[in-house]
Parts: sequence; C-alpha cells; structure tokens
Amino acid sequence: MNVYEVGGAVRDDLLETKSNDRDWVVIGSSPEEMTQQGFKPIGKDFPVFLHPETKEEYALARTEKKSGYGYHGFNFYFGKDVTLEEDLSRRDFTINAIAKDSEGNLIDPHNGIQDIQDKVFRHVSDAFLEDPLRAIRLARFKTYDHLKDFTINANTEKLLNKIVESGEINILSENRIWAETERALSSNNPNIFFETLLRFGMHIFHFKGLDKTKCDSSNTPSVRWAELQINNNFVLGQNLPVPNNYENAAKILEKLSVVEGDASYKNILMVIQNIRFVQNEELIRDIILLPNLKKTKNLILRLLETIKETDFSVLSQVPKEHIEEEKIKLHDQIIKISK
Repeated sequence: MNVYEVGGAVRDDLLETKSNDRDWVVIGSSPEEMTQQGFKPIGKDFPVFLHPETKEEYALARTEKKSGYGYHGFNFYFGKDVTLEEDLSRRDFTINAIAKDSEGNLIDPHNGIQDIQDKVFRHVSDAFLEDPLRAIRLARFKTYDHLKDFTINANTEKLLNKIVESGEINILSENRIWAETERALSSNNPNIFFETLLRFGMHIFHFKGLDKTKCDSSNTPSVRWAELQINNNFVLGQNLPVPNNYENAAKILEKLSVVEGDASYKNILMVIQNIRFVQNEELIRDIILLPNLKKTKNLILRLLETIKETDFSVLSQVPKEHIEEEKIKLHDQIIKISK
C-alpha cells in the first residue's frame, strides 16, 4: 500500500502556514489490513482510521456516487483498485486536491498549485454540486487569514447558486451547520463567514433573519455569537443546536441591552433581578466591551462591583413573608450606589 498526505495541510504548507491537522490517504489497502496494522477505525460512512501513534486520520482512497439528498446521500467505493487521482477528483476545491508522497513530491492533477498562486477557490469537478455542505465549508475557509483574500472562480459561483436553488442546504444536518459555524466563530475573521452566507443566499433556512454580519468585537466565540444576535434582533439560530454557553451569552446581552436604551430605575432593577452577576462575572466583563453597550458599560460595571460587595446573607434572617420586601431594599441600595 502507498500513503500520501492530502488536503488542507498540503495546501497550508504551500502557503507557508502552519496547519493544525494532517490527513492521509491510503492507496491499495483494505479495512481489514488497516486494522491488522493497529489502525483504529472511526469512519461511519467510509473507512477512516486513526494512526496508532500519531492519532492522525488515514482514509482509504475512495470514489463516491450521489444516491440521495444532503451530506449523507452518497454510495462509496473503497476497493484496492481506487487510484490516487480518482480519490483527488472527488475533493471540493483544487487547492485541497493536492497530494504529497513520502519523498515530498507533489501530485497536482487539477492545477491546485496554480490556483494557490492565483488566490482562487475553484471546484475540482461538477460533482461539487452533489454535496451542499461544501458551500458552507467554503464560507468557513474564507475566515482563515491565509485564505480570506482568495476570490471565488466564476464557474464555482454558478455552482454555489445552483446548490442554493436546489434547496439541499435546508436539509443538511443542523449539527453539521453548527459545527462549521462554531469553527468560523473561533476564527480570526468570523464576519466573513456570515458575509459569504448572505452573499449567496445560503443563510435563508438555518440563519433566517440574518442581515448584519459584524461579530468580531470580542475574541470569545460565545460573545461573538451574542454580538451577531443583537445585531440581528436576536432572531438567529432557531433551527440550530446552539450550545448553552452561547445561548447564555446572547441572553445576558439581550437583558443588558435594555439598559442601553433606557437606563431608568425600572430597567436597571429588571437587569439586577434577571441576571446572575456574580456567577457570570467573567462573561459580563467581556460582553460590556461590545460596541452595543458603549453608553452603559461603566454603569453595568458599577452594578457588578456593587452587587459583589452587597451582603445578601442578611436575607436568611428575614421572615419568609418579608424577604421580597427586603430584597427590593437591597436592590434600591445597589442602584443608588451604582448610579
């Protein structure tokens, strides 16, 4: 059997950029042979294995044929006779369809090296149309510092439009969509992900209501999600499995934003009653740096410090029927000191 390095790591090496993951394709082997050599099978749809020492992913060379809808609608063939060129031909973009052998020689049947030099995303073949997730992944690729300035080939743009028109993006797994979204939110350029979705209409189902794409004021992914939410009236993500910490950040920002519009006693009291300031201190200190809270940042910070200094334990000595009354007195004192 022969082993080749493939995909993003080869691309990133050519761009003189460090890659976090390295993927390998195996030619002329079988699942049984891989297992016998100590590789651990992890692939659900097709044979992918973890190297027994490096834990890097090794996949058997394969071809694929569209058999249904969405990301999982494929039949795979991974016999020993599948060639490296056949495997590379099923990949998404030419810049990701370059292989490197054990001696460092590059195999580039689709002119990916030239496209790297020209800074362009170009699909390998019309089979690009068959996997709608590739459109979403393109949006995420563009968030990378070393790929953000790449343009999209005109014919590739036409295929992106066809994918959107087909409606297949709408039936992609919500988990897959969120996985790409979370990786984008963790990148240096999260805005570009949403700009690309918006540009090609890829947002219509999973990000219905998306209009403004700014979400890079913080370095914290959950706070970036909160910023995206407030800039879009908190209507996003209803069809996505958004993790609790992302939801919490958005909810806290939404509650704090009430004060931004009207720092009245009523609104400040509402904030104190509905937000656990001490438990969420670190998150709040991050959130108040967003431009959306520019006017009331200092007020919110004073509230946080005053609440931390307030002794709520005195309420344990108050009769049950008077607790709410005494709590209001404490809240009044907090507001008075903070304002």
